[in-house]
Amino acid sequence: MVLLITFLTSVAGSDSRAAIVGPGPFEDVVAALKSGSAKDLAAYFDATVELNIAGKSDSYNKSKAESILLEFFAKNKVKSFDIIHQGEGGGSRFAAGTLVTSGGTFRTSFFLQKKGGSFVISELRFENK
Repeated sequence: MVLLITFLTSVAGSDSRAAIVGPGPFEDVVAALKSGSAKDLAAYFDATVELNIAGKSDSYNKSKAESILLEFFAKNKVKSFDIIHQGEGGGSRFAAGTLVTSGGTFRTSFFLQKKGGSFVISELRFENK
């Protein structure tokens, strides 16, 4: 009986520790979009990232993509970001949502791919709504 109680206590203890673990890459990217932080988004960029802003699309290295996002967020102060759809599969996660800014509303989507031991943003889109 003592062993059973000890086992149940240790299992409950590990469950509660798991609940304390902080947010992961997906949640960090959502938070960065909600705050309009190019720096926090760039922390998850792959070596090259496909960036589409209002129909202008290209692949950029991390620093150039961050610079473009800094300019975008300077012109479009973020008011809110709400996820409409999200999913995962094959080592990737994605989300699509609505980004409301001072400069308009954008359908926004991002794709995180597992690379090595971490997730990186491979694509980020802001399309006029």
